[in-house]
Amino acid sequence: MGIEKNFPVLRRSRIMLTKRRVWQPRLVFWAGAVGIGLISVLFAYLADEAQFLFHGVTSGEGWRSALPLLITPAGFVLCAWLAHSWFPGSQGSGIPQAIAARVLRDDADRSHILSLKLVVGKILLTVIGLASGASIGREGPTVQVGASLMLQAARWGGMAHARGLILAGSAAGIAAAFNTPLAGIVFAIEEMGRSYQSRTNGIVLSAVILAGLAAIGLVGNYTYFGVTDARVSTGAEWLLVGACGIVGGGMGAFFSWAALRAIRRLRRWLQPDPLRRTLAFAGICGLAVAAIGLVSGGQTFGTGYDQARSAIEGNALPWFFFAEKFAAGLISMVSGIPGGIFAPSLSVGAGIGSTLGLLLGADIGLAALLGMAGYFAGVVQAPMTAFVIILEMTGNHDNVIPLMCASMLGYGTARMISREPLYHAMSRLIIADQLRRKRAESKPVSDGAGDAV
Repeated sequence: MGIEKNFPVLRRSRIMLTKRRVWQPRLVFWAGAVGIGLISVLFAYLADEAQFLFHGVTSGEGWRSALPLLITPAGFVLCAWLAHSWFPGSQGSGIPQAIAARVLRDDADRSHILSLKLVVGKILLTVIGLASGASIGREGPTVQVGASLMLQAARWGGMAHARGLILAGSAAGIAAAFNTPLAGIVFAIEEMGRSYQSRTNGIVLSAVILAGLAAIGLVGNYTYFGVTDARVSTGAEWLLVGACGIVGGGMGAFFSWAALRAIRRLRRWLQPDPLRRTLAFAGICGLAVAAIGLVSGGQTFGTGYDQARSAIEGNALPWFFFAEKFAAGLISMVSGIPGGIFAPSLSVGAGIGSTLGLLLGADIGLAALLGMAGYFAGVVQAPMTAFVIILEMTGNHDNVIPLMCASMLGYGTARMISREPLYHAMSRLIIADQLRRKRAESKPVSDGAGDAV
């Protein structure tokens, strides 16, 4: 004990090792963070295999090329039915659910949008959607998966500060999904936690590091879109920065505005007969996505990763690709099936940049990077997340200032068109649903004679 008096670190170490209430929460938290990394890798593998399956079945001549007209609507209907009947709360991106869970105070309310059941449902239905040709991504769903796992870890470990742990799980999900640890931290600060508290710093950093190490341990260190050395070096290319920021931001704001308007109207239309109308609308959306995919030669099916990477590598996309992918992504989002908009948005942004690069005679790879930054910042209205995530996904550190400029121009343009950030607006709808459900459950039940029981 005398030694411990002179070396406080020994005393703290002894307490940590011998007091269960001290080491158990930490152990559960670490296990949760590692689990997020491992499940994110599995999710990525399943998502890639689902897209390969769809393209393998539908590629070819004759009747096989028309299979999306059958497979895609059927897949949308199946996803919508499973989400409505078995996994309520799994619809859409998953990021609004994580944001809403941080606002909700009651653990029972959080359980309706973050749970282990929804981890299974979110992964399963997103994979089915991709196997059906939906224009969705896995990155947003990974945020809901990460937040659900960390919240469950908090329950098992008896940990307080659930809001901070949800934030940590969300950041770890983004970091593991893209192998972008800095973007995960910035995303947590800028998008997930607009009321970010300094005491969550260590929690978020620890979760991101552990989840990232687990993912790297399985798949190695990599850059999501490869490495590019394209850079802004002339006055004409600075004109491209402005064009990509303003046009991309305007298009991103239009996507956000159209999605919110459609979702709000759809919620009212579904009320009289929710299940039947949900399935009918999902089938119509699936048919529309299939038709767009056939017109585009299959370019708009799936996440759009291959198209975005091709543009970054300097291969020009068809000048109208961004419009086709924009429509496919918007329809997939409002259909109500689970799936994110991160990867499709980056693909649309790469298409916008490619088209502007062709018009201005600029480097296509550079234009694609700037278009991604401008459009993504316009959609989510989170400019720091936009340029950091693109910086890490491409390993292009020579374009820090141009990417910042494109992101800020995209954000500023979007704010002039639509002042309501997409994810936060959707989270308010989810919170309203939870409060409405709670009021309905607390109403007294009539016994039929006018008396409450």
